[in-house]
Amino acid sequence: MRSADSTPRLERPEMRSLDELRTFYESQLSAELAVLEKQRKKCLNTAVMGIAVGAGVFLFSLLLTLATGIPPILIGGVIVAVIVAAAVSSIGSRDYKHSFKASVIRPLVRFVDPSLAYNPDAFIPEETFIRGRMFAIKPDRYSGDDLVTGRLGLTEVAFSEVHAEYKTTTHTKHGTQTHWHTIFKGLLFLADFNKDFRGTTVVSPDLAERLLGKWGQKLQGLNFLSDLQLVKLEDPEFEKLFVVHSQDQIEARYVLSTSLMERITRFRNKTQKDMSLSFVGSKVFVAIAHSEDMFEPRLFHTLIDFDTIRDYFDDIALAVGIVEDLNLNTRIWSKS
Repeated sequence: MRSADSTPRLERPEMRSLDELRTFYESQLSAELAVLEKQRKKCLNTAVMGIAVGAGVFLFSLLLTLATGIPPILIGGVIVAVIVAAAVSSIGSRDYKHSFKASVIRPLVRFVDPSLAYNPDAFIPEETFIRGRMFAIKPDRYSGDDLVTGRLGLTEVAFSEVHAEYKTTTHTKHGTQTHWHTIFKGLLFLADFNKDFRGTTVVSPDLAERLLGKWGQKLQGLNFLSDLQLVKLEDPEFEKLFVVHSQDQIEARYVLSTSLMERITRFRNKTQKDMSLSFVGSKVFVAIAHSEDMFEPRLFHTLIDFDTIRDYFDDIALAVGIVEDLNLNTRIWSKS
């Protein structure tokens, strides 16, 4: 995640090595993990008990339904079984989650870079998500957690997990049904950019061309944001992965320099995840899709495992590494 550039920049801790992480794991985390492991096993036993109780309620309802021939008994039994299993399983899990984030994630964030602050209950606001304009649909429901903020070299950063959804309703003879659809779920990263610009430029995954080939190129012209124009750039590898829309064709080419397009392409190939970027108001937004919650404790896997901790470290380092990967600390352009 280190830049190969020799451009001078403000000193900051280098990305930690695997050996440093192992030493930190053994000296700082192992004792806390031993305590958390006991708590995890207790939560797991409670969850298993909840499932067992729920299964018992379901089987009793099934037998009673077979004996009486009354279907509502089975339906009611299923509902009660689900409620019981969920209620019992949740006992203690909230405390376990809180303890894990305080004892593992917060120290790991500080280990990656001491300048960073971590708040497990906060997240990047919905207004900021909308301002990034990476997605055409505004959320009807928005949530998140695990906010990290700080200054990496010259660059102010903030990132968190977010989940943005929109809803649709269908009307049938049985009534109205509401359905929720994911707009974006994953890591949302926000930072100062090293160039000044007036308009908005959006870089989106080129799903149309990937799925439809040349027909997809024509669909790109059907702009989903009316005030943005399709921008064709002279980087074939970049254009295979992304499609660009901007309020200003010239500014888009100024923002997306040849070197930045190369860096974005390398970053996308390294992560192997769909990602979107936007450049709005001298800020860069990066949205990296992730189906799983990145910083949640694992219930069905032991915590006494270096590889498990390394996974959490890699997720934090992925976000922090965006500053290096996109060379955001370089300040050779003046900003008005």
